[in-house]
Amino acid sequence: MIEVRDLTKRYGEKLAVDHLSFTVQPGRVTGFLGPNGAGKSTTMRLILGLDYPNSGTATINGRHYRDLPDPLHAVGALLEAKSVHPGRTARNHLWFLAQTQGLPHSRVDEVLTLVGLRQVANKRVGTFSLGMSQRLGIAAALLGDPQVLLLDEPVNGLDPEGVLWVRNLMKQLAAEGRTILVSSHLMNEMAVTADYLIVIGRGRLITQSTTEDVIARSTDKSVRVRTPDAAKLAQLITEAGGAASPVGAAPANGAPLLTVTGMDAARVGEIAASASIVLHELTPVASLEDAYMELTSGSLEFGQHGPEPVNATQGRTR
Repeated sequence: MIEVRDLTKRYGEKLAVDHLSFTVQPGRVTGFLGPNGAGKSTTMRLILGLDYPNSGTATINGRHYRDLPDPLHAVGALLEAKSVHPGRTARNHLWFLAQTQGLPHSRVDEVLTLVGLRQVANKRVGTFSLGMSQRLGIAAALLGDPQVLLLDEPVNGLDPEGVLWVRNLMKQLAAEGRTILVSSHLMNEMAVTADYLIVIGRGRLITQSTTEDVIARSTDKSVRVRTPDAAKLAQLITEAGGAASPVGAAPANGAPLLTVTGMDAARVGEIAASASIVLHELTPVASLEDAYMELTSGSLEFGQHGPEPVNATQGRTR
């Protein structure tokens, strides 16, 4: 379990984390979301003792990271995939880490096989692509078979097969009862990976809830409706205060598709039933991306397309 309580961190005048509190429970994948500059990476660094808070606490299974007797056995982390000496081979890098914790050489080969790098284990890391570096970082995080994992953008640079592999790996580890905290900007991926979400902005907690609940609370929803009487239904929906728009051209075989906004699926169904209109499809549509954009609309510190700030001497504030 990870517990963050009233955590605050300043870098000069920059308030990167602002009295932040949350809990990451074992047995589920917890997504850690927020815009650039929200404080996600800074929070992870504080949890891992790489930075010190101005106030508040961050503990792992009730202890500060610095107090863990065998940290790699307790916690695995991936923060910077490229923070490896480029002249070392993948195997040497992992073997160096294994020796610090008394892990056998066989464990190095196990994790190299697990992440799909066994065949390039003796190549220098400086020649690795970003995707290969991500796999090596995940291997390092898993080296001590930890019960807690913190992964910062683990699918960055991976191809679709790699993204699927990471998704299934996290789900498997969570099913084993481990605590998984993963940050990502890929909302579609988080929607199918994370069981629970923690959303922050400007260093503050915006919400924490199940993924389903976050999506359900979004007001930016629509309804997919397929009916042979599309024109009639669209008119009735408009008269009832909603809006109905056709999606693409009417198919040669099958009923036309409408996108309805301004009312929920139940109301659309009632309108159709009262007019004896046959429905072939009635599907509520809401996405995590829409819910996320709605939640964080007031927390875009650097603008929607602005740069991610990096303080070269005092740490990142992503």
